[in-house]
Amino acid sequence: MSTQSPPKPADQDGSRLSFYDDRRSETYGDDFTHHDPTERRHHQDLLDFIENYGLANKRCLEIGSSGGSNQDLVEDYYGTDLAPSLGASYHKPYRAIEGTRYPFDDSMFDAIWTIAVFEHIPDLQAAMLEVVRLLKPGGVVYFWPAWQCRSWAAEGYPVRPYSDFGLRGKLIKASIPLRESVVWRSLFLFPKRIWRHFGFLLGRRYAEILYRRIQANWETFWMSDSDACNSIDPHDAILWFESHGLKCLSHPLHREALLVRTGSLVFRKTENG
Repeated sequence: MSTQSPPKPADQDGSRLSFYDDRRSETYGDDFTHHDPTERRHHQDLLDFIENYGLANKRCLEIGSSGGSNQDLVEDYYGTDLAPSLGASYHKPYRAIEGTRYPFDDSMFDAIWTIAVFEHIPDLQAAMLEVVRLLKPGGVVYFWPAWQCRSWAAEGYPVRPYSDFGLRGKLIKASIPLRESVVWRSLFLFPKRIWRHFGFLLGRRYAEILYRRIQANWETFWMSDSDACNSIDPHDAILWFESHGLKCLSHPLHREALLVRTGSLVFRKTENG
């Protein structure tokens, strides 16, 4: 078996904050001002969102804003993240998250965006309710976590050699190509989606976000999303937001919602939402 320590439990907030402080330091050093946001793969998609919904002069919040590399994309920008120390990198408003409540007033923002963040939030339901609370009626949300995070990423099975593992670990590593295949995943994914979608069409509403909790590794960063604690299906996210008074603009048709695979979701809060 691996000689590495097991991942830490997902409720150790101090360890989580320390882990992300270390990761930011390793990636960017102590100066975020030279980080080019255009290097991020989501950048153009976010720019399109800002342009398509006329947000240049609207009040916008970025959840999980890190060092503020996106703070000049709009005029009236606010950022929020875990660490109070990040505020030194901002020339626009930044407030650290306080527990599960974001430190802003109800219906404060015309738009909210969040990228590769919500898969890392232990209390996913509370965080999603905060998005609804903070958004004005008629406001829009750009929501793009890493979808369908894999449980085996925490121990780095895809990137570590077989020699790191005992028999059970070797079997897990050998099974990954099959479990990653579209055919295999579809066998489990689509029956669930069809059942839940049919229930939604018949009037069922999802008060709680449906997702799979996975073990995050906040000791060793083996690979992308080895630190994820949630595995979220974008179809479940659509049903949850629709159940809470938001309309899905990016996947408005039933077929599109059922077949959604990856990418951003865009929602608008209804006037009664």
